[in-house]
Amino acid sequence: MTDYCEEQRNELEALESIYPDSFTVLSENPPSCTITVTSEAGENDETVQITLKFTYSEKYPDDAPLYEIFAQLNLEDNDVADIFKLLALQAEENLGMVMIFTLVTAVQEKLNEIVDQIKTRREEEKKQKEKEAEEAEKQLFHGTPVTIENFLNWKAKFDAELLEIKKKRMKEEEQAGKNKLSGRQLFETDHNLDTSDIQFLEDAGNNVEVDESLFQEMDDLELEDDDDDPDYNPADPESDLTD
Repeated sequence: MTDYCEEQRNELEALESIYPDSFTVLSENPPSCTITVTSEAGENDETVQITLKFTYSEKYPDDAPLYEIFAQLNLEDNDVADIFKLLALQAEENLGMVMIFTLVTAVQEKLNEIVDQIKTRREEEKKQKEKEAEEAEKQLFHGTPVTIENFLNWKAKFDAELLEIKKKRMKEEEQAGKNKLSGRQLFETDHNLDTSDIQFLEDAGNNVEVDESLFQEMDDLELEDDDDDPDYNPADPESDLTD
């Protein structure tokens, strides 16, 4: 008759000696423990890590232990799913034998694979970005190849934009012509313009008084007409002087 308790106790002691820094007993009844598994260092010393919790079933190792992920670091959801599948497969293959060390070793190898996959994926992403940057640089220098189709599309768009600019300019010129007033219209619409100069002088402190009687008697003034003087010579200023 198999002494399950003895086998379980002996395995726990062995696991504690194998994983002194990452093994922890959680309970004795039922026996339960955690083991932290860390991958090898990846790019930039990045690692992935997982803490597995194992609980012995009553008839372990003839029955598989209960297992779960107690904690994890830098693992994607699909990585966690793959690890569960791996544990189920290994447990099925090792029924009848103590298997915790085997399960942990399989997970350790899986974590190393994940780190390699991360490294490979990042290298591919880096190469892809470099390729895209190179293509963008080539496009910058070479431009877009001109075809009949894209030229006609560009020409139609250019003509439409030019037409809109012309319409806008004509509308602005038409509006400006409507709003422009002649000098007479300015005086007719703004009666302040005929006194603006006087108002300007008054605002500057110069009072201007206009004697309207001077203009009323202008018709009475006798102005001499130089053309009536037969001796007047415009080229000789002294010809107008009397002897």
